[in-house]
Amino acid sequence: MHTLVLQLNQYCFTAFKFLFKMPVKIRLQRHGSKKRPFYFIVVADARSPRDGKFIQKLGTYNPLTTPATVQLDRQRALDWLHKGAQPTDTVRKILSYKGVLYLKHLLRGVGLGLFDEATAMTKFQSWHSEHEAQIRKRQEEAQRERRGRRTPPYQRRERRPAQGGSEG
Repeated sequence: MHTLVLQLNQYCFTAFKFLFKMPVKIRLQRHGSKKRPFYFIVVADARSPRDGKFIQKLGTYNPLTTPATVQLDRQRALDWLHKGAQPTDTVRKILSYKGVLYLKHLLRGVGLGLFDEATAMTKFQSWHSEHEAQIRKRQEEAQRERRGRRTPPYQRRERRPAQGGSEG
């Protein structure tokens, strides 16, 4: 009797755990060749394989550029976060980098009545403009560094006439 109760409790706990675990994830789907990664940011069922079927494509991520290139549909990502999709750790950093998590935070403040939506959007726009300036600065620094590493093009030496020769 005692073991039956324990088994029933364990079954209920497992079922309860799966009820509140969201099966939809926002994650990276790897593409590109060997040692040249390129990722799609997708919304997929947590049980599907990494490169398998997905629900919706939100954008792309290229870690090989300096700084990393991220193309993201901010509104669709925000909608999926509001629906309860859980981002993986890497995607959470990407969403933070693009400002999606900050926008979600501001909209939660609007929902709680702390400030109105216009104030939230002005806060987000000011953050976004500062962030874009920092990104441009990083890109320019990377370009300067690449130019500095370049070797100068090969220059051909001019031929000098032979010296000390007797003339005819």
